[in-house]
Amino acid sequence: MEHKDCIYYLSTDVFKGICKRDKNIINADDSSCQSFIKAKKCKYCSNFSLTSDELGTCMEKYDAYPEMNAITCHDFRSL
Repeated sequence: MEHKDCIYYLSTDVFKGICKRDKNIINADDSSCQSFIKAKKCKYCSNFSLTSDELGTCMEKYDAYPEMNAITCHDFRSL
């Protein structure tokens, strides 16, 4: 897993962000740390199906991006 897949990651641009726990600047693609907790993202949902490299569908009805946060989704089902 990478930093960008953690609930504590706050994106500041495409390449880096801030860790909400310790306020350090971190690179999005670096390996996760010991405090890693997997974020709710579409790519980790059983209702998500990948249709191309950068796009998928949710419940075979709606377009969705794999990296999209699903924190307010009522239909999120963890893999």
